[in-house]
Amino acid sequence: MPRAVVTGGAGFVGSHLCERLLEEGWEVVCFDSFLTGDSGNLGRIISHERFRFERYDVTNYMFVEGDIDWVLHFASPASPRDYLDHPIHTLKVGALGSLHALGLAKAKSAGFFMASTSEVYGDPKVHPQPESYWGNVNPVGPRGVYDEAKRFAEAMVMAYHRTHGMPVRIIRIFNTFGPRLRKGDGRAVPTFIHQALAGEKLTVHGDGEQTRSLCYVDDLVEGIWRFIHADIPGPMNLGNPREITVRQLAEMIASLTGSDSEVVFTDRPVDDPEVRCPDISLARSTLGWEPQVTLEEGLRRTIEWARSSWT
Repeated sequence: MPRAVVTGGAGFVGSHLCERLLEEGWEVVCFDSFLTGDSGNLGRIISHERFRFERYDVTNYMFVEGDIDWVLHFASPASPRDYLDHPIHTLKVGALGSLHALGLAKAKSAGFFMASTSEVYGDPKVHPQPESYWGNVNPVGPRGVYDEAKRFAEAMVMAYHRTHGMPVRIIRIFNTFGPRLRKGDGRAVPTFIHQALAGEKLTVHGDGEQTRSLCYVDDLVEGIWRFIHADIPGPMNLGNPREITVRQLAEMIASLTGSDSEVVFTDRPVDDPEVRCPDISLARSTLGWEPQVTLEEGLRRTIEWARSSWT
């Protein structure tokens, strides 16, 4: 059976990916340091006969016994609050963690799957953002620790691909949401849901006219699964091309939760992108992929999960 190593496998996206690989008959070795991951995310699979978990920081040398078919590198703080709280470690995971994960893949003659981010586009001057766009990133701003860590990791992945002929896949993940998001991670969806359920004011940055594009996690994982089996390195955008303002998102969540919470406005974070929307033409043409779960349905599922999981 195919065997994969998933770094960051106890994280939001990583845990959903581990479940999908197990469902497809794979064996999974999961590494996570729990810096931002959560053991509770693995509750459904921790005892699975084809799953093995090791608490480990991938900025250290990585070793796994036996054959490996794919290394899927998802380890990294990913929310603004997390990477602003852990700026140096975010850089180390992007650089040293990616180096060690690539070294493991090379030693095992395995393929390498890199979870990059739409943040490589920075505050974009091209809209929507195609993979050919090189981005508009402030390397010395507070968000640069995440943006540049992922840009560096992409460059390293392609260097291994060109130098060693390693099979690689690079995805650029746009805003994704769903069950297992942490209510305190600072992202818009869990923040608004938590505030609405708690009867608190919904805090929107700036005037709320900045836009985001939100993809439900099941759709993202389906895109990842298809991309593993494609024969192109990427990078490839995976996200939902439906655009919505942050204010509209807050109002939608208030409505779906039945909350009468007021929307209030706060200062914009430094280098907060004005727009964010993927051009998914490449994913459509090569994978036959596009999101299937509507924003409203995805939010309903996430709110239902939050009601039962957040205390």
